[in-house]
Amino acid sequence: MTGIEFLASFLRTGRLHGIGIGSTLGEVDRAIRHRFVDVVDEEGESLRRDYGFVEFYFNPGDEWVMSGGSIELHRLASGQDTAKEWARTMGVEFPRHVAWEDVRDELARVPGAPELTAGDQGGFLEYRAAASDVSVIVVDDEEEERGYHPGHGDVWSVGLWAPVGA
Repeated sequence: MTGIEFLASFLRTGRLHGIGIGSTLGEVDRAIRHRFVDVVDEEGESLRRDYGFVEFYFNPGDEWVMSGGSIELHRLASGQDTAKEWARTMGVEFPRHVAWEDVRDELARVPGAPELTAGDQGGFLEYRAAASDVSVIVVDDEEEERGYHPGHGDVWSVGLWAPVGA
């Protein structure tokens, strides 16, 4: 699967490899077969699991439960090693730079695509899909050129967030 197809599916469903808000750490372990680093805060009240350019956030309880996540696509611009490893372990091939136009075009072909609302984030645009609790941050600085970082119109990151009260 291409990264563009993967992102369009994620925007529609709010699920990555079958996991999302409310998934347990055990479910994440079964779904994601990639090396990671766990960072638990000093009080033991939050866990961040970092897979390189994908991160998940967890809250404690009887077991750790996912409260959010992000795909930090900007990290791919400085090197493709992470993307190659993710393709090998997860079967999703991401390009070095991801143009928002490509993701938007693919999303238009996905049945049940969510409505997006746009907002200004100071040098970035945010596109939110409230139906799936996913937001996309896109570089909006016309002077930014592609290189070791995303350029104008490229996706910086894609985030999964729990709605208030979740």
